[in-house]
Amino acid sequence: MFSIFILTYNEALDIAACIESAGMCDDIIVVDSYSSDRTLEIAQRYPHVRTVQHAFESHGKQRTWMLRNIETKHHWSYILEADERMTPALFAECNAVLASGQHVGYYVAERVMFMNRWIKHSTQYPRYQLRLLNKTFVWFDDYGHTEREVLQGSAGFLKETYPHYTCGKGFSRWIEKHNRYSTDEAKETIKQLSGGTIDWRALFGGRSEVERRHALKDFSLRIPGRPLVRFIYMYFFLGGCLDGRAGFTWCVLQAFYEYLILLKVWELQNQEPSGPATVGGQSSSQSSSQSSSQSSNDLSSQSDSSHLDSPQPSAHTANTPAPPSDMRQSKVA
Repeated sequence: MFSIFILTYNEALDIAACIESAGMCDDIIVVDSYSSDRTLEIAQRYPHVRTVQHAFESHGKQRTWMLRNIETKHHWSYILEADERMTPALFAECNAVLASGQHVGYYVAERVMFMNRWIKHSTQYPRYQLRLLNKTFVWFDDYGHTEREVLQGSAGFLKETYPHYTCGKGFSRWIEKHNRYSTDEAKETIKQLSGGTIDWRALFGGRSEVERRHALKDFSLRIPGRPLVRFIYMYFFLGGCLDGRAGFTWCVLQAFYEYLILLKVWELQNQEPSGPATVGGQSSSQSSSQSSSQSSNDLSSQSDSSHLDSPQPSAHTANTPAPPSDMRQSKVA
């Protein structure tokens, strides 16, 4: 048997279906990044589910913290996103491979579900993600908006797949999410172009889809006209045209995402330092200083009559110490 981690942030629409898909497991832990919606309330309705809150820094750091700090019932764990689902066949295969002790982790291919259909061609299927792992021998580093796994040992590949509902919360949520992602990807692009390298051996002769995909990602950052190239590659070369209207929409959105990244790269490289604004020939700081001085004089002239009616800061509030850093960072329920 293995434990299941479910990573969440404002996943009220998906969390119930995700938990119920993993109901065969006897140790489910929801790791929440302080959601502001009803995610925790819904998760805590399930008596066999534990909830842990931890402030989000990055995808890699969140996963590594989770693996290193949360006690689990089993040595092996499965990482499940809220918009993904466990299936009975995948659950059975996971349990079957644990007895071999051959690897420290296993990759599972995702089936991207978009506009009510499986986008098989333009998503580079089978596209593998590390999901089942022995948490003693695995951690994660950051790369762009996402993460890359580091394993102290070998990894295997499972035959079963899992559905990934990438746009289940609507196009507005997808666009908002990828707007945030594009900022991290822009920073990673600048970092890679200034000091990164391409693993040519992995690009043309990688032992697995994961190695080839990682190398292709590094290579793609250096291609001129990335948005157009990506659309042509996905829609024509990968066969996105065979996925119907949903496939066309998927390829357009991915090209738009690439263009958004390039805009953020330009923005980061061309930002001008913002100096103090001028107001009437004076800097804003000078104007503010004079205004504050005038306000102080006005208040001084009224102090005898106004201080009795003004509320005073509570001594308890003023002297209340901040909570310890570990309490600010995480909370277990």
